Amino acid sequence: MFERFSRSARTAVVFAHEDARELRSSTIEMEHVLLGLLAQAEPELKALLAEVGVTHDGVKQTLAQRGAGDPLGPEDAEALRSIGIDLDAVRESLEANFGRDALDQPVSEDHGGFFGRGRGGRFGHIPFTKDAKRVLELSLREALARKDKSIESGHLLLGILRSPNQTTVSLFGGSGPIHDLRPKVHALLDGAA
Repeated sequence: MFERFSRSARTAVVFAHEDARELRSSTIEMEHVLLGLLAQAEPELKALLAEVGVTHDGVKQTLAQRGAGDPLGPEDAEALRSIGIDLDAVRESLEANFGRDALDQPVSEDHGGFFGRGRGGRFGHIPFTKDAKRVLELSLREALARKDKSIESGHLLLGILRSPNQTTVSLFGGSGPIHDLRPKVHALLDGAA
């Protein structure tokens, strides 16, 4: 399928991988594909998305804020402290033994080791989620339905808009803007053809 992707669409998928890694995600989600698209799309497509308030910096900042914070809250830390477990001491010990950012690395799907020998490790492959794979499949379907010869960035966006997840619906500001954006993307693709 990737042989049908245009250069910008392929690069968007590569950037999705890099953005997922930078955001310390153990998987490539649909929103990472959107980020990659925002980094590599044609200027007209970026402008169209900016009109609805969707920009690379804005999406990246939103996703970083959602991913920030400790997995355990103050109540959890207090409960553990009551049974003799000090989370700060555990963190210090782990960082002393495994490095300063040991707890901030993505978790490997197959537990292939800290140094990324397995899938999803620090330096290894980050797998696509089912939703992200669906976006790629839907982009192919959009191109075929339009009888286009290649899959462009606009087709990737149509795939996201066709089957958005909860996060992308939120990033676009609801289902209304998503519905309104689809014909505009089609018009852009028509103009580029």
